[in-house]
Amino acid sequence: MKNTLYIILICALLITSCAKDSAPNPFLIKKNHIGLLTDSTQVKDLEAVFINDSVVRYIAGDEFTGSVNTIEIFEKSGKKLLDLSPEEALDSTSVISSVRIIDERYKTEKNISTLSTFKDINETYKVSKIDNLINAIVVSVNEINASFTIDKKELPASMRFDMDMTIDPIQIPEKAKIKFFMVHW
Repeated sequence: MKNTLYIILICALLITSCAKDSAPNPFLIKKNHIGLLTDSTQVKDLEAVFINDSVVRYIAGDEFTGSVNTIEIFEKSGKKLLDLSPEEALDSTSVISSVRIIDERYKTEKNISTLSTFKDINETYKVSKIDNLINAIVVSVNEINASFTIDKKELPASMRFDMDMTIDPIQIPEKAKIKFFMVHW
């Protein structure tokens, strides 16, 4: 009886140890997280979140300037992955307010990355808003809290210089490339 109990206990232990949870994809972008980085991750926790990468912080020199210090994330090989902007400068308990996606391996659940075109975005997500800036347009997608910046050089010449023009998604060329991809929390 004792041996049977030990065998059942060992089998149960082996089954539970073999049933591993699949590790989260470190390059998956969702509404409230990017890989292991979440909308509640504090600056002080970045070293633990990016344990295999390098976290580079620049100190502006004067905490009274009110500027937000960008935190850069690099792979150990030197390839830049992300730019993080904390809500408060020089505050280790501050959470991250926005993330600029640099590396093309970062993709949304619907396979949108920095290599995507406007056509990919428009076919995959509902465009919430388009802002017309001096040298670019910003396409916002509320579904994933993201904004995609497209250089005005990608637009027809008639649309490049009129900042007062309201741009409709149908006016943007399908092959327009993304210049920047940001997620905001």
